[in-house]
Amino acid sequence: MSFSEWREVKLGDLVEVSSSKRIYAKEYVASGIPFYRSKEIIEKSKSNDVSTELYISKERFNELKNKFGAPSLGDILLTSVGTLGVPYIVRKEEFYFKDGNLTWIKNFKDNCHNKFIFYWLLSPDGVNQINARCIGSTQKALTIDTLKKFELKIPPLDEQKAIAHILSTLDDKIEVNNQINKTLENMAQAIFKQWFVDFEFPNEDGESYKSSGGEMVESELGMIPKGWEIVELCNIVLENRRGFAPSYNKNDIGIPVINQRCIRNHTIIEEAVKYHDNEVKKASEDVYHKPFDVLINSMGVGTLGRVSQVSKVEEERIVHSCITILRANKDIIEPIILGHMIKNLEAVIEMMGTGSTGQTSLNNKNLGMLKVVLPPISIQNEISVLLTKFLNKIDQNNIESNKLVQIRDSLLLKLMSGEIRVPLDEEGGAS
Repeated sequence: MSFSEWREVKLGDLVEVSSSKRIYAKEYVASGIPFYRSKEIIEKSKSNDVSTELYISKERFNELKNKFGAPSLGDILLTSVGTLGVPYIVRKEEFYFKDGNLTWIKNFKDNCHNKFIFYWLLSPDGVNQINARCIGSTQKALTIDTLKKFELKIPPLDEQKAIAHILSTLDDKIEVNNQINKTLENMAQAIFKQWFVDFEFPNEDGESYKSSGGEMVESELGMIPKGWEIVELCNIVLENRRGFAPSYNKNDIGIPVINQRCIRNHTIIEEAVKYHDNEVKKASEDVYHKPFDVLINSMGVGTLGRVSQVSKVEEERIVHSCITILRANKDIIEPIILGHMIKNLEAVIEMMGTGSTGQTSLNNKNLGMLKVVLPPISIQNEISVLLTKFLNKIDQNNIESNKLVQIRDSLLLKLMSGEIRVPLDEEGGAS
């Protein structure tokens, strides 16, 4: 069958498109069944941790599930207000979601594969229809009725499955890399804590320093190993400054800008990068980050204090004025140690925010006065070797994932347009 013979159908003829029943804020509880809005589904679609945890009671969930149903394995949720068109395939999990914010795609017909629909929503054709058919001027939205009328071309079911298998195999590998990186990051932080917080670094005999009776001395931050010192942050960094107020280019061209939404879970979320028009407003050299710079979200409620460290392989980008740049003085502190040190102080930095309830801000002078424990350079050199091994592996995984994303996106375009066809064997599988 040629691409010209693919059937043109409406989305509503292939699936059921609906939403949830309304949940009110007064129904939120301290723990129970997770409740997701667009924000949380976007985070989950990127395999990030949910940053804002909301719950409804198990009893309320069961009432809704028994009466109206709840998302189940293989269903698709699509963001339908604000940031439009981000699809998420439901895994084996229990949760409920906000009506209006998210559209629920379920009950796929026998001639329709759920992952094919998922990838079609990500394809240029799907994205174009989402952008062309949304309503609203201030806040864009997709209606259920509009989604049902989306037109798409579909091949036979076997070819749908083969296309989805190729694309999901790439996504699975990217997901594996992401999970490995989270594990490596956690291991690196655990080693840092063992050495710099618990003071259980190896002594000259290879034994844990504090547990084996290593000499401890009094300091203004409590007992610390002999030979270590208490210093203010301003005395170990060369830069402690805010970034730049950009002039964003709506066409996503120009100079990449690391903004508040980019910093999460100690990483830089590339999908949240925006672009500055340097022709409108010239950015000076000192607002570009350098390798190993530490970036701190310095404005906002719930995001203030989030920390990430720029890897050695990331290209230079502009840093937004809502973010503080810390650059290590390499003569005093190893840059990779500064990164882990500040990550370990996220909660402390968040508490340093001042301002109104709706908008808090981090004062750079106060940040510079933050006192930290600094070991001798010999100890720094030892742990730096260990931490660098973790960082190098994380960088390798990120490089591989970026290449896989490029391959996936290229294949997505070509497979969904019929430019590339998947050869099938006699039994209908990919050959």
